[in-house]
Order: sequence, then C-alpha cells, then structure tokens
Amino acid sequence: MITISPEQPEDQWEVEALYDLCFAPGRTALSSYRLRDDVPPVVGLSQVARDADGILAGAIRFWPVHIGAQDALLLGPVAVHPTRQGEGLGASLIRDSLETARESGWQRVLLVGDAPYYARFGFSQLSGVEMPPPTNPERVLGVELQEGAWRGVVGDVTRWQS
Repeated sequence: MITISPEQPEDQWEVEALYDLCFAPGRTALSSYRLRDDVPPVVGLSQVARDADGILAGAIRFWPVHIGAQDALLLGPVAVHPTRQGEGLGASLIRDSLETARESGWQRVLLVGDAPYYARFGFSQLSGVEMPPPTNPERVLGVELQEGAWRGVVGDVTRWQS
C-alpha cells in the first residue's frame, strides 16, 4: 500500500536523492531550476509517496512563479522510483496534488514536459507564456484549476517575489 502525504522538511534529502536517480546529472542546470533558486516549494502541495515500509516511492513538487502580474504554480519535478514505475503512482501524485492546489485557491499550473503524457491531466500547450531560455516553447504546458484562468495570461515566467 502506498501513502501520499505532504512533503516534510526531513524528506528533502530523500526526495533530492530520488530526483538524482531519476533524472540526468545536469538536471539542476535546466532553466526551470533558475525559477526555483532560493524559493521554497509550496508547502502542502509538494508531496511524497511512501510504501508500507516507509520507503520513498515517488515525489512531486510545486513552486510559485509569476507570469507578468499573475501568479501560477510551476509543477516539477515529479518522479517515481524505477522499481515502482508503471504502477500509476506518478499519475496519482499529479491528480492528487492538482486537486489540492485547486482546493487551496490556486488558479493555474504550468510545467515543461511532454504534451502527450500530460494531456490526460488536462494540460495543453500555452502560447504567449515564455519560460527562461533555452526552453522549447512546444513543451510549455498549462492547466486551468479554475475556468478561464489562463485567458489573457501572457508574458515571461519569473521567480516568485513575495
């Protein structure tokens, strides 16, 4: 049995180790990481999945960003341990956290990813929303958590300034 719960500060080292295992060694050099520098993940939305023995099976994080004058969530990374892939855990993490974000009052979520995979969660390509270079604009995707939330939202995605 898998339990999904909010990420806690003490989970950080395990989550980072999972991301290191699942992604290329240069993952932190990606442009989306510049938006995360010195910005903590959103408490309550960033989640971990653990098996019955307490072993980390998956994780997902969300980061606050700005697009022009609008707030948004940046989803990512989401990762599932290689021994647990194919069980639907990644999909569960995404669905659960998007619903939690909606209930928390967030209106929109964006990510950089594979459109065919993320379409099943309601994500589609965004036009006029510019991630820091070098990002392929065809991989900039968004989903509305409230109807019409992306209408008129254009501009550069920038780091969160509280």
